[in-house]
Amino acid sequence: MYNKEELNKLADFYKDQLVNDTIPFWFPRSYDHEFGGYLLMRDHDGALIDTDKAVWIQGRSCWLLSTLYNTVEQREEWLQGAKLGYEFLKDKCFDSQGKMYFHVDQQGNPIRKRRYFFSETFAIIAFAAYAKASGDQQAAKMARDLFTTCLEFASGERKIEPKFEDTRTSRGIGIPMIMCNTAQQLRETIGDPRCDQAITNWIQEIEQYFVKDDIRCVMEQVSPEGEIIDHIDGRTLNPGHAIEGAWFILHEALHRGRDEKLINLGLRMLDYMWERGWDNEHGGILYFRDVYHKPVQEYWQDMKFWWPQNETIIATLLAYLITKDQKYASMHKQIHEYAYTHFHDKEHGEWFGYLHKDGRVAQTAKGNLFKGPFHLPRQEWYCWMIVNEYLAKDNVE
Repeated sequence: MYNKEELNKLADFYKDQLVNDTIPFWFPRSYDHEFGGYLLMRDHDGALIDTDKAVWIQGRSCWLLSTLYNTVEQREEWLQGAKLGYEFLKDKCFDSQGKMYFHVDQQGNPIRKRRYFFSETFAIIAFAAYAKASGDQQAAKMARDLFTTCLEFASGERKIEPKFEDTRTSRGIGIPMIMCNTAQQLRETIGDPRCDQAITNWIQEIEQYFVKDDIRCVMEQVSPEGEIIDHIDGRTLNPGHAIEGAWFILHEALHRGRDEKLINLGLRMLDYMWERGWDNEHGGILYFRDVYHKPVQEYWQDMKFWWPQNETIIATLLAYLITKDQKYASMHKQIHEYAYTHFHDKEHGEWFGYLHKDGRVAQTAKGNLFKGPFHLPRQEWYCWMIVNEYLAKDNVE
């Protein structure tokens, strides 16, 4: 169990890491005052290794700065920094048909798209959070309009050129997960009457198709009917991703007044994927596992990436605060200690992104097309906030 003193120390720790370690690594050095947006592809010491920009991480960074302004302190630097990202996204990152790019150069010239709409979902939360921070009604309108677009993509009403042929059709957990959290963020910043029902539908989809109680597992890909596809891609699990989905659902349970059905679902997902993802030999959450414990195709399958640790820190802490179950306190202490011992760079701040199975740093970059100021600062911000809320509402000894 965590007592009141321990929880206060935990909140102070996450606050201190966020405000005095993680954020100063990225900002203000990453503001691109010449071309807009952020220069985020950085080595361990903050040195710039590439000037290209990943659009989804531009959105994530704009969301982060806006959220800090909205919830931590109304620092003008954060608001102006968020504006850099907002204007770069709206002016440079859409094609003539309204589809967003994935990768652009420093000036915003397009390099490539991806055959999914995750850049759009992160633009939604960025625009919505920035609209709340700034009062900019154009940003609010763009967030809601883009939400409409993503609803159409998610339902199939609007098509994206498929990556695969129809030989082996499947559905993935990624879309209901990202849309659930996108709607949660939109609802909590500027609001949208479509969010509650949409979130309900996506959670139902996750439970119906992807959660396999009989084998204690959460699948990443299944057949359109929800059956396990007994091929390498279909059997591959991503424990950290499913655990991220678990805390989205636990968050929703609290929003709905401690909805017991949602609490039960979120806890099951966390339990199942901790069992499959935790490395009993070295600690930390492994990247990929096979549902039937067969060899996994991807060569990085037993590495430790930064973001599954972040999502597991959130999920275990949230599970503990909801249930007060010692099991989740123990799990949280395990993942917290492992992650801050092995990933945190005590010399330059922030986290290394990629470790070998035994915890050695695999490479030193802290920013690239896939890593930037999102999973770690979101974890530290969210954990700080939920512990404070818990202490304010509950009687803790």
